[in-house]
Amino acid sequence: MHESRSMNRKADTATVSVGLGARAYDILIGPGLIVRAGAEIAARLPGTRAAVITDDNVASAHLPVLQESLGAVGIDSVTVQVRPGERSKSFETLQEAVDAILAARLERRDTIIALGGGVVGDLAGFVASIVRRGMNFVQVPTSLLAQVDSSVGGKTGINTAHGKNLVGAFHQPRLVLADTAALDTLPEREFRAGYAEVVKYGLINQPDFFAWLEQNWREVFSGGSARIEAIARSCRAKAETVERDERETGERALLNLGHTFGHALEAATGYDGARLVHGEGVAIGMALAHRFSARMNLASPDDAARVESHLRAVGLPTSPKDIAGDLPGADALLSYIAQDKKVSRGALTFILTRGIGQAFIAKDVPASEVHAFLKEFERP
Repeated sequence: MHESRSMNRKADTATVSVGLGARAYDILIGPGLIVRAGAEIAARLPGTRAAVITDDNVASAHLPVLQESLGAVGIDSVTVQVRPGERSKSFETLQEAVDAILAARLERRDTIIALGGGVVGDLAGFVASIVRRGMNFVQVPTSLLAQVDSSVGGKTGINTAHGKNLVGAFHQPRLVLADTAALDTLPEREFRAGYAEVVKYGLINQPDFFAWLEQNWREVFSGGSARIEAIARSCRAKAETVERDERETGERALLNLGHTFGHALEAATGYDGARLVHGEGVAIGMALAHRFSARMNLASPDDAARVESHLRAVGLPTSPKDIAGDLPGADALLSYIAQDKKVSRGALTFILTRGIGQAFIAKDVPASEVHAFLKEFERP
């Protein structure tokens, strides 16, 4: 079996290897990995010093354990603490973090550790990519969304006034430590939102995984071996895609299933997390992508109904009508979609499907068809 597709178990820890030649790395998945972080990092990066980048919320829950773990193996560390939320993916916070790391006199062979969710991981990874032209980087993701998606694959970046993630770099981590016990501290809504990204991997090209989730989702939510299995299978799916298309020139775009509709809805709500968080937008987007594919006679309406049924069963929204408050009409939503994925001669690029586990990149979707579809969700 190809190295990247292995999933070796040591006690209750799964290991998924990302095979990128000299930049290959392991993703360890299981409980207690923050306690073990120092030993795992020291084994791979002997003699390193570290800067831990985290946010205020995660720091209160997990930072002391990580600091103790690093200290126990002699890794000196400094901490850079940022505000929670998307506003920390900014030039201002980037500069603060870079200045703190340079002031601590960390060197190129030293390590930036991201302790937190996707925002912290994106920011810390970008810091690691530019300080001294590239430092070692370790991901310790503490949200389900980060464990199955943003911590894997090397995408880093910050937001600007022109949009999300428009400034950044590809910078692969040296190690990912996905502590599944850390997920027990997540609010249920945030766990559900992360689960949408787990479902996505089944819907892209693993129908057997989607069927497994239909049967086992309650155990994934409650913890234990099913949770580790779901995260490991998600990471393995993403790792295989990243290996084949590290810089998203082709099939890695399939990982955007549900995101075109989802990003438009996030923009339409003004990125108000009280109304809609990212994973909920992805859930609605995946339901819409399957429903739109059925409308275009690409897939069976039964598949769209099956996807919606599973998402609803776990408590995720499946329609723009599930979002509280007013939404703009089809014209405005289409303009958001056009900003997210550029229009080319009146046609849009979407990730559509021919059935569950049969997603594909459609580069010639007529904007008029999307507009007519969105009209169906306008409120009277």
